Amino acid sequence: MTVEAFEALVVEELDRLPDDMIDGLDNVVFVVEDEPDDGSDLFGLYEGFALTERAQYGMGELPDRIIVYRRAHLAACSDEDELRDEVHTTLVHEIAHFYGIDDEQLHELGWA
Repeated sequence: MTVEAFEALVVEELDRLPDDMIDGLDNVVFVVEDEPDDGSDLFGLYEGFALTERAQYGMGELPDRIIVYRRAHLAACSDEDELRDEVHTTLVHEIAHFYGIDDEQLHELGWA
């Protein structure tokens, strides 16, 4: 799948998320990259200050980033339906980190 097609799929999956999940995002951008700089097989990454840590958050801060890694998704998925499901899970997982939900809680909720 081309970069452009994958980016379009990510946008479509973002649009399918519940409004109450998306509406609370403040100063967050979504980015698609091929893979992490360290070559790991991460599906996604949240970089920034979780909502629960924003007491020190001030004016002029650069946006937090949610990165979706294309190659890991493509390697793990055998068809577009599976790919959509995995991208959806990745988006929910990384957005949860914005809200201050850690990996342990995500495992308990089935979003890891």
